[in-house]
Amino acid sequence: MPLHPLRVGSDAFAWSPPSPAPQSWSRVVIATLTPTLNGGLWPLRRSLGGTVTVVAGVVTDGHDRLAAELVVVAPDGHREVIPMPLGVNDEYAATFVPDALGAWSFVARAWTDTFATWRDQFQRRIAGGEDADIVAGELLDAAALVDERAARAKGADKKALVAAARRLRGGDVTAAFDDAFARLMHAHDPRTGSVESPPQAVEVDPPLAAFAAWYEFFPRSAADPGPDGQPRHGTLDDAARRLARIREMGFDVVYLPPIHPIGVAHRKGKDGALVAGEGEPGSPWAIGGFMRGADGGADGPLVKGGHTDVADELGGMAAFERFAGEARRLGLAVALDIAFQASPDHPWVDAHPEWFRHRADGTIRYAENPPKKYQDVYPFDFECAEWPALWSALKGVFTFWIGKGVRVFRVDNPHTKPFAFWAWCLGELRAEHPDLIFLAEAFSRPRIVQSLAKMGFNNSYTYFTWRETKAELEQYARELWHTEQAEYFRPSLWPNTPDILTESLARGGRPLHVARVVLAATMSPVYGLYGPPYEHAVARKHPSKEEYADNEKFEVRCWNWNDPTSLQPLLRRLNEIRRAHPALQQGRCISVVETGNDNLVAFAKWSGSDRVVVVVSLNPHYEESGTLSLDLSALGLDAHAAYEATDVLGGVRYRWQGAHPYVRLTPEMPAHVFALRR
Repeated sequence: MPLHPLRVGSDAFAWSPPSPAPQSWSRVVIATLTPTLNGGLWPLRRSLGGTVTVVAGVVTDGHDRLAAELVVVAPDGHREVIPMPLGVNDEYAATFVPDALGAWSFVARAWTDTFATWRDQFQRRIAGGEDADIVAGELLDAAALVDERAARAKGADKKALVAAARRLRGGDVTAAFDDAFARLMHAHDPRTGSVESPPQAVEVDPPLAAFAAWYEFFPRSAADPGPDGQPRHGTLDDAARRLARIREMGFDVVYLPPIHPIGVAHRKGKDGALVAGEGEPGSPWAIGGFMRGADGGADGPLVKGGHTDVADELGGMAAFERFAGEARRLGLAVALDIAFQASPDHPWVDAHPEWFRHRADGTIRYAENPPKKYQDVYPFDFECAEWPALWSALKGVFTFWIGKGVRVFRVDNPHTKPFAFWAWCLGELRAEHPDLIFLAEAFSRPRIVQSLAKMGFNNSYTYFTWRETKAELEQYARELWHTEQAEYFRPSLWPNTPDILTESLARGGRPLHVARVVLAATMSPVYGLYGPPYEHAVARKHPSKEEYADNEKFEVRCWNWNDPTSLQPLLRRLNEIRRAHPALQQGRCISVVETGNDNLVAFAKWSGSDRVVVVVSLNPHYEESGTLSLDLSALGLDAHAAYEATDVLGGVRYRWQGAHPYVRLTPEMPAHVFALRR
């Protein structure tokens, strides 16, 4: 069955069965368009100041010349039209740089350029020695084309076009090749038969979503030990006193696990024991518990508090506001954990039992991920009969903390809540507050993680934690930054979390802690650490779980915040290097470098004249060496001239020549970060 001619307008890609007679049609086809995500179903993602390069494959029958332009619409509705010059293989390209947060869009538009077609053919006629009579006739045809455009022009443009038509009618061949005249004809081209691509959306995030170092710690473990040397429950005021040190190490975001009242019913004990002992604080993720009424302060009546309250043990809301104020003073962003679940003591359990899933006997079903059981937590029923009220209340949790000045949120287990909720909730919030940042803690299957990113999460945890071999790391780097994922998925690399201490990291001790954090901080512009145990290279793993023993999720710990033997100096230097080198502030420029040794992983990154090569040993126990295979041409270096390689991490300078320098790494310093220059 023959296909309907291509329609004109925004549905230009649509094909349909034949109709008696098309209302409109065009010879021009926009055959391909990049970048686009699911045909425009989901927005591309960029950060403020990032570039969007649009390439449209445009074709037509015959030999006519085409013109194309990019129409960009900013969040405030301002439209900018950018010419798309022809490149190779019928591809027309243009770049724009979003200069405002929020939702942008663009379409590619193309049409037959009748004047450029005439001019091209006329030039070939002249070059081929065409007869004078035919040349004169062609000039008259061109003059008629100019008349059409002059009729729509005004002012100086109209006068110039009328004058050009007069010259053409007078036989002036040079008038046809006047570039100023050609630009004027293009400006007044009626774009007859133009076609447009479907509109494509671009969500533009704050710079902090694209380049940031996160530091996680538990405020309740921020206090100095008590007089007996035992850990003492800290407050947010104690935590505020740790912020200057975190900022001095070069971190940008300080992330707090939930700071809300913790439930007493079914409270978990040490390392997740089913029964908590006396004085054990429970898991902060069991949200909702008893606290003193706000009006009466410490002597007020005992009431239940939930997601918009701060635990008394942490100092209450006043202490949080002091903490947030100190963070602002230091230039640190505060990220709060949003965990949409409730302890049995949450006020919503009494006020809105319909928001929870019930068993046949009428009791509320606690959270399970068989064989794991979380008796201290009730999940919300997003499909309950009263789901609109529940969804609004959950969105209201974000709104409340936004009102307290919080702009960054780490969302716990978003993959266990409906995608439709996130698409609605994040879209509503970002429409009013385009500066928000959401980090998805979704250690799930790839398509689920990717779908959450498409639906609005600016950053995502990744599988980096478990990518341990050279082959795995190289493949993952290519997947993250050299596939379509780079258009929407912004990875945040974490070597550890309170939930995750891998067997290899536990066995690798300090050398592997150094290697993994160097990889995380240099592979990705965004990375994070569960800080205190990582600084001290804590390697005591739970005997039956992939997490820390004596886990802070269930108890108060005490850390030496100024330990000179910790990794603090390394972390400080690493973050200094990241700020000093633009190449490390982006991901797409990453290129794998072969080392000739399966225990050495290396990659290069470059931005303009900034060239960085990172080499890391994956063997925490023995010395490793190898020979790099550098692409000097891609790095902008002369293959026959010497160049300087400064290990900005170790402070040693080398003189290299050629594409195959030798490197050696030891357990004492298992990583090099080389800055290369001519």
